[in-house]
Amino acid sequence: MNEHLTQQQVNRTAWAACDTFRGVVDAGQYKDYILVMLFLKYISDLWNDRLETYRKQYGDDQVRIGRRLQRERFVLPDNASFYDLYEARDEADIGERINIALEAIEDANRQKLEGVFRNIDFNSEANLGRVKDRNRRLKNLLEDFAGPEMDLRPSRVNEDIIGECYIYLISRFASDAGKKAGEFYTPAAVSKLLAKLAAPQSGDTICDPACGSGSLLIRASTEVGSDNFALYGQEVNGATWALARMNMFLHAKDAARIEWCDTLNGPTLIEGDRLMRFDIVVANPPFSLDKWGAENAENDPHKRFWRGAPPKSKGDYAFITHMIEIAKRQSGRVAVIVPHGVLFRSRAEGRIRQALIEENLLDAVVGLPANLFSTTGIPVAVLVFDRSREQGGENEARRDVLFIDASKDFTPDKARNVMNEAHVDKVLKTYKAREAVEKYSHLASPEEIAENGYNLNIPRYVDTFEPEEEIDVAAVQKEIEQIEAELVDVRARMKGYLKELGVEVSEDL
Repeated sequence: MNEHLTQQQVNRTAWAACDTFRGVVDAGQYKDYILVMLFLKYISDLWNDRLETYRKQYGDDQVRIGRRLQRERFVLPDNASFYDLYEARDEADIGERINIALEAIEDANRQKLEGVFRNIDFNSEANLGRVKDRNRRLKNLLEDFAGPEMDLRPSRVNEDIIGECYIYLISRFASDAGKKAGEFYTPAAVSKLLAKLAAPQSGDTICDPACGSGSLLIRASTEVGSDNFALYGQEVNGATWALARMNMFLHAKDAARIEWCDTLNGPTLIEGDRLMRFDIVVANPPFSLDKWGAENAENDPHKRFWRGAPPKSKGDYAFITHMIEIAKRQSGRVAVIVPHGVLFRSRAEGRIRQALIEENLLDAVVGLPANLFSTTGIPVAVLVFDRSREQGGENEARRDVLFIDASKDFTPDKARNVMNEAHVDKVLKTYKAREAVEKYSHLASPEEIAENGYNLNIPRYVDTFEPEEEIDVAAVQKEIEQIEAELVDVRARMKGYLKELGVEVSEDL
């Protein structure tokens, strides 16, 4: 079978494999088993494809074949292939065999995959059930991925399809996982908008300090238009960090540096004793994170919170401050998704917000529709900060802030609202033109923002009020009288029909 598989075929087969776990394992957990198995199947098929190619070139010369295989993106050790496990699918210790195979793959590829599989256990009774049930589920999973529509050799499947299948599965898991989805996924349209607002260029370094499964970083990289970029990410959740590492590998972005750490309390993207700085910083950090580490802010070794410490129960400005501090001076750009409270909450947050505005760092505020996320139904906003507006930067003369109200631009879709391509393009066109559009956007001067007490609530700047249509009371009364007259006539005719049928009719009819 040599025909190429389509994106739809691969997506459908991979999603069907989830039936092995539905109703048994929470979606927030079974995603890891499915995605790891997809990863294992992909690298096994890729390895077999390369092995077959070298055998055709070198015949039985195992030394030359071995040397060529050692130059590949990864090494697949003996007995660690998906197909080795598939052949052993009826064995009583199949869960342990999978664990051993994954550990061997890690050991053979430490630079790229060290620690990626440490948070998943295919022999877990707590997650997969007792021995008999666990073995049945793992056998079904292996058989699902062994079918012809999961033959992932490069001769049958474009590499982009594998990466997109991975993102497709993550998006579907986000729908099933509900509130837990915010830990690992940003909706595709929102990622696209954020990436385009950040506008990375060739040669840029791009960082997401709350990268989840890495999809936003990958989306941002596609905006560059070439392979001349470097990706960096940080993620506090170990299982989600592992997803991000695999996601990068499946998208052929092996060089991406994804760190497992607490960005706010122990960032590890460090050069010497200083935080690394980047051309582009994008993120969808957790909203209003409680207990984010405010007690450490005053003694932060990187002095990120010099504008003031955010409240301990809301970490929004902790992430915003971190992102601004790691953006390159006089040139770096930041795009971040925030809850609306960030725009107007007072006290410590109000003081930080005022400082950022007075420093002339805020470039735009974009209000998005409600109910875009699985995690929350609240409306959110995108803040764009541009350090080229600083003194000495290319845009230091720019003083105004662009407000865009895109809250009504969405398409209802089942449980959530969706921004389609036209909605996203409308925001981008307005942002690039920096133009005022009636009931949609407004350019606010520093003085206007100061007059509003540095409150960034969008309705203060974009008037979306629609005057109510005047009601002609006389016309309405006339319409009511006409309807009542028609109703009398209908009742009379109905009474006549019922009498013809011999039905006893109440006088009230």
